[in-house]
Amino acid sequence: MSLSLKQMTYFVAVAEELHFGRAAERLNMAQPPLSRQIKQFEEDIGALLFNRGRNAISLTQAGERLYERLQSILTDIEDTKLEVRRIGQGAEGRLRVGFVGSSTFGLLPTIIKSFRANYPTVNLSLIPMNNSRLHRALVRREIDVAFARPALEDVEFVTRRLAEEALVAAIPDTVTTQVPGQISGEEIAGLNMILYPEFPRPSYADFVLGNFEAQGVEFSNRVFTMDLQTALSLVAIGEGACVVPQSVASAQRNGIKFAEIALPLTKTSLSVNHRLDEQGVHVRNFITIAQRVARKTI
Repeated sequence: MSLSLKQMTYFVAVAEELHFGRAAERLNMAQPPLSRQIKQFEEDIGALLFNRGRNAISLTQAGERLYERLQSILTDIEDTKLEVRRIGQGAEGRLRVGFVGSSTFGLLPTIIKSFRANYPTVNLSLIPMNNSRLHRALVRREIDVAFARPALEDVEFVTRRLAEEALVAAIPDTVTTQVPGQISGEEIAGLNMILYPEFPRPSYADFVLGNFEAQGVEFSNRVFTMDLQTALSLVAIGEGACVVPQSVASAQRNGIKFAEIALPLTKTSLSVNHRLDEQGVHVRNFITIAQRVARKTI
């Protein structure tokens, strides 16, 4: 037999008051219907729960055991309702954020700090991915929000551009350019061009190659790697140059110097993406904070 929440609530009220009149008043109902409900409850459960005397009632042994169990059950139900309400209000829960590696040099750290400050009890999962994996994970609902460069193209996604950045060259600190702090198209074409990711394609690598080809610059020596961090490591040991968003230059690294590229290259942008059918309060709160941080930074 299953117990309804109403039956449990009625029984606990009588068990605690040990008086049908007071229990009925506590429950905002008349005494006769309550007495009938308890009687029916005893019949349904197949046990006498109360000893009924002329002037008082008391719990039977079966009633005492049921009361002990129901106290815990009702507490769990109230705790669950509170927890669900807090999640619905955005006070608790989890948020899974996927991001491209270059975003960690720009807005993302500030956005994460701001979200944690405003919603400290929300569990944040931060997962680095390339654009292809971000797209797949968002489709499969494995992540809730994706930071992509420049954006994730899908009719089922909502994309908000956060920032636009110039491209700069990361070159070995042993390389000397004609103009300090600047590198020409001819000079960068003379270096190995380290590109990422190697696959799947098209990718950020193709964005870089297309940008230079539009300016008449071809790279005869190309080195492909999987991610930004590996590309920078190769630059640091002198393997070649890498074209990165300007925010990457804010983090100094041994063996690397950054140079302005003396070409009118198309800028790269960072976007935050989520599913069109996403109704979660955590995503809404996160997007609001991301846009607020972006407006303050620009």
